[in-house]
Amino acid sequence: MKEFLDLPVNISTHGPELDTMLGLVHWLMLVLFVGWGIFFIYTLIRFRQSKNPKASYTGVKSKISTYVEGGVVVVEAILLIAFAIPIWAEIMTEHPEEDAAVTINVVAQQFAWNVHYPGPDGVFGKRDIGLVNEETNPLGLDRSDSSAFDDIVTLNQLHFPVNKPVLINLSSKDVIHSFSLNEMRVKQDAIPGMSIRVSFEAVQTGQHKIACAQLCGLGHYRMRGFYTVETEEEFNSWLDEQSELLIDSDEEVW
Repeated sequence: MKEFLDLPVNISTHGPELDTMLGLVHWLMLVLFVGWGIFFIYTLIRFRQSKNPKASYTGVKSKISTYVEGGVVVVEAILLIAFAIPIWAEIMTEHPEEDAAVTINVVAQQFAWNVHYPGPDGVFGKRDIGLVNEETNPLGLDRSDSSAFDDIVTLNQLHFPVNKPVLINLSSKDVIHSFSLNEMRVKQDAIPGMSIRVSFEAVQTGQHKIACAQLCGLGHYRMRGFYTVETEEEFNSWLDEQSELLIDSDEEVW
């Protein structure tokens, strides 16, 4: 069914459940489309004017249509209760513990994704809106804070390891955006004033696009980035490289 729907490749642990749900919904829609289409053509032929010159004011007395509509309601209820709600509950409420996952802050803004890692100490540093500088410090990190000096911030570049839970704290600096990782089967609105948790686990390495799935202004079309899924060794090596670049930049400032 995935090939029939031309879905992107799935690289997440929860992806098969979502794809199955999407496939079932499309099968239902296909059956309804074909069924109602046949019924519509039948009524055009059966009740054409040449065969029914006089209007009937009694109408159809058969209960078949009622039974069909009732059956559709039952199927939709099964899809909702047996599939949609349990999947939603698992994905949106059952998040891994922070110490058992790679925890990352993603802050959306017009028109970019700010990605914030806690650094080697594993603790996110303080942020101060008064320190925000769109060119040098878009998140307003207070580098004088003991937990912030080693924090890593990237623009439109998200890295995380394969086969390990990832926990995203998603927020927005301005308007509503939508954090979309199609291959991870992740799509979540980023809402100003809220920090929303998103968790997932990748099963395959590679590089894919981050998109904004919510119209957020005139530059919406260019609000895109990349996420790279790599082995844990490659991810740790990348973190080390970013830490070295951060140290070198601090030395240049001083």
